[in-house]
Amino acid sequence: MTIYVPGKVTLRQTWQPMDPDAAAYITAVETADGQALEEKVKIAIDNFVLGCKADGVWSAIKASCILAGARTLNGALVPLVGTAPTNYNFVSGDYNRETGLVGDGTKYLDANRNNNADPQNSNHHSVYVSEADSFGTARSYIDAGGTGAGASNIGRSTTVAYLYLRNRCNTVGNLESGSATGLIATNRSIEDSYIVRANGTNTTITQASQTPADSVVLLFGRPSGGGATNITNARLAFYSIGESLDLALLDTRVSNLITAIGAAIP
Repeated sequence: MTIYVPGKVTLRQTWQPMDPDAAAYITAVETADGQALEEKVKIAIDNFVLGCKADGVWSAIKASCILAGARTLNGALVPLVGTAPTNYNFVSGDYNRETGLVGDGTKYLDANRNNNADPQNSNHHSVYVSEADSFGTARSYIDAGGTGAGASNIGRSTTVAYLYLRNRCNTVGNLESGSATGLIATNRSIEDSYIVRANGTNTTITQASQTPADSVVLLFGRPSGGGATNITNARLAFYSIGESLDLALLDTRVSNLITAIGAAIP
């Protein structure tokens, strides 16, 4: 019998059947790649899905990609949950199986999910940053609505010591974690404030929510005139968008996933 402990690594035994959501995702990735994944990569993905379900965070994830593990860029853009992102200018050379997809200031992904698809007071955005932005000007990791009312975004500020953050609001929150890597996320579950997760720590930002901006969610950039601005050169290995969830539990699961993928790839 397997006992699931929230926040701890859940290991799939070799005799256990694979989770059906993990199995469907792996099959789709292998079809896009044109070849099979290593067994240990499959186990890492299965453990992640099983763990998220055990922790009660899986159902809150409405759009997500694991931007690592797959053998090809096409495989990396297969959605774990929701709709596949639209690729603007990324090529195979931008992709690393262990650390993810790197930008250069011109390339971005459209998550094909509207910022207003989730409730005003139940929303999260997360990215796993393998390499922080190095441009030294304001750049977005994940963004919807820019600086307008009801915006949601995470990025590195012009003052590079800081992250800039919004969740359902136009007033920016700043956190002195500009060089942070790993999971960076925001989560709103109440009207009066939202939580930021960076460097393995939760911080509360007191800011009332607004009606969510009617805006696409972009990765690596900020929506602007049908395209993108504030485009980053960071490297991202995961993203998720959806309803409110426990950021600490998500952080543990995603961090374990990316570590396990890195260890599994020859």
